[in-house]
Amino acid sequence: MKVVFAGTPEFAAVALKALHEAGFTIPLVLTQPDRPAGRGMQLQASAVKQYAITHDIPVAQPQSLKLDGKYPDVAAAAHAILKTTPHDVMVVAAYGLILPLSVLQIPRLGCLNIHGSLLPRWRGAAPIHRAIEAGDHETGITIMQMEEGLDTGPMLLRQSLAIEESDTTGSLHDRLATLGGQMIVQALRQLEQQALPATVQPENGVTYAAKISKEEAALDFRLTASQIARKIRAFTPFPGTHAAYQGQTIKIWAAEALDMQSDQPAGQILSAHPHDGVLVACGQGVLKLTELQKPGGKRLSAAGFLQGFHFPDNAHFDSI
Repeated sequence: MKVVFAGTPEFAAVALKALHEAGFTIPLVLTQPDRPAGRGMQLQASAVKQYAITHDIPVAQPQSLKLDGKYPDVAAAAHAILKTTPHDVMVVAAYGLILPLSVLQIPRLGCLNIHGSLLPRWRGAAPIHRAIEAGDHETGITIMQMEEGLDTGPMLLRQSLAIEESDTTGSLHDRLATLGGQMIVQALRQLEQQALPATVQPENGVTYAAKISKEEAALDFRLTASQIARKIRAFTPFPGTHAAYQGQTIKIWAAEALDMQSDQPAGQILSAHPHDGVLVACGQGVLKLTELQKPGGKRLSAAGFLQGFHFPDNAHFDSI
């Protein structure tokens, strides 16, 4: 079976690697254009492009696939490449570009998407972040037949994965990426045997995972300690969370909700000791900050952070 692959970040690169190592013929990879990254803001190839180049797989990087969009000539050229590249199916994973109907109809077996949730829960751009933030106990991978709607297509394979209490988006992402690679190989093997029945998504249980914005990264201590702890895990490693203290932005990388209460106002620093961490009163409960970073500094344990940063008595994080 010949597979065109469309994807951009590491989540997609893991799936591309799985397909390549499983022996599928990959005549073309689509990925986003190179973007500035790092301190020097140098153009950097996506994880998918890096894998493709290393393994001599042809790469195309159109800015758009919409013939009626901002770059119609670019889209038309991409359509031409797809139509003249012999393939049976397109596999899509975290590509980042909308596939119009004109593209979805090109492969004879259509386009399959690797989605990082148990659809119909968490359709959209940030399913891993939102599952952790919401306190879900499980998530998973859905292999879906793509249609024009946002993650609305029929489900072909679906497998759950437990969300551990210690999971961050980073750790859960890696497990889901591995599972996604295994499942797309399984899906294509079954498709080769014409044994891949589709199930229409139920109307009940639909939720949307909105794209993460940097504005969401500011912590609001008026929330419960459990809500804040989940948000910190959900926003690690990107975009990270932060709290303001006397006008300084302190990044918070790890924390835990304690089984204790406080009658102090939300944001009040109850104690700050190297052995106990930084304890903060919340709208309900107490949050223990265990990994912090001051401006221009490194990520440190609470003990390391407090060696170079002092919170006086009655200190209070700034309100947002």
